[in-house]
Amino acid sequence: MNARAEPLLAVRQLAVRHRVRRWLPFAPPRWLRAVDGVNLNLRAGETVALVGESGSGKTTLARALLGLQPVSAGSIRFDGRELAGLDRKAWQPLRSALQMVFQDPQGSLNPRMRVRDIVAEPLQALRPQLGAEERRQQAERMLERVGLTAELYDLRAKKLSGGQCQRVAIARALVCEPRLLICDEAVSALDLSAQLEVLELLRDVQRQTGLAILFITHDLGVVRRFSDRVVVMYFGRVMEQALTPVLFDTPRHPYTKALLASMPGTDPGLRASLLREGPAPDVSVPLSGCLFTSRCPMADAECLRRVPNTRSLRDGAAVACLYIADDWVPPTRMA
Repeated sequence: MNARAEPLLAVRQLAVRHRVRRWLPFAPPRWLRAVDGVNLNLRAGETVALVGESGSGKTTLARALLGLQPVSAGSIRFDGRELAGLDRKAWQPLRSALQMVFQDPQGSLNPRMRVRDIVAEPLQALRPQLGAEERRQQAERMLERVGLTAELYDLRAKKLSGGQCQRVAIARALVCEPRLLICDEAVSALDLSAQLEVLELLRDVQRQTGLAILFITHDLGVVRRFSDRVVVMYFGRVMEQALTPVLFDTPRHPYTKALLASMPGTDPGLRASLLREGPAPDVSVPLSGCLFTSRCPMADAECLRRVPNTRSLRDGAAVACLYIADDWVPPTRMA
C-alpha cells in the first residue's frame, strides 16, 4: 500500500443531522448531530479501523458513505467522483464497487432464501451480463472461500447459526469484487478461530485485488492485528487518527487513552483515572467546546469555551485536543 497514493475514498467535513421531535408546536427546530465535520482518507489496499463506544456515529457514517443515509453537508469523493447528493439511479452503477457487511447478519439476510441464491443475488442485479450458471458457480466459489461447506448451499438462511450467517453476508459482499468494503462488526458473531480465518480471507482478497476496507469494531485486539490506521470517534466527531502502531503505543487524546485502558488485561484502576463520571454531551445544541469535557480528567474552563481544532503531528497522527499529552505511559498489563 502506497501511503502517498491518492485516496480512493476522500471524506471532507461530512455531517449527518437528524431532526429532533418538537414537543411544543412553535418551538424552534433542533437537530441532532449524528456525524459532525468528519475528515477521512482511505487508499486502495488499506484497512482503516473506525472505533468508539456505541452511539459515536460509526454506523451512521458508514451508511452515509454508501448512500443509505442522507448527507447534511460535506463531501464524499470515491475514485474522484462526488457521491454526496447522488440519487438512487445514479448510485446503481456504483453498487458493485462499494459493499457493506452489516452488523446484524441474521437481520440482513432473507430467512426464506437459500444460501446459494443469497450470494448470487447481487450478481443478478449488478452483473446482468452473467448467465444463471455463471452466477451459481461464482456464488459457490465465494461460499467455499469463506469456509462454508457444500451441504449448506441449499439451506434456507433461517436454519443457519449466527456465525454461518456472518460468513454468508461476507460472501455476498465480496462476490461482486468491490473496491471498497465496509465491515460493521463483521467478525463479532464468530469465535476466535473463525475470526482469524475470515480476517485472513479479507487480507488475501486485499493483497490480490487492492481492496480498501473500512473496519468498524469494538474489538481493539482485532484492530491492532488487522488495521493499518485507526480513526477514533466520539459522539459524531473524530477525536484522533493515527497509524495503528502509533495510536496504540503513543495515544494523545484523553478519550483514546480511556478506550485503550478498557482492553482486557489492563489494570482496572487505570481506566478510572483516565475517565471521569459525567453526563453524555448534548449533540442537539450548538457546539461551544470540546465534546469530551464532561468526562475528561484534563478538562478546564478553556475546554468549555473553545472547540478544539484538529492538530497534525510529525508522526502522521491528527488529534482534536487543546492539550495533547505527549508524555503518556502505556498501560501496565496484569500478569
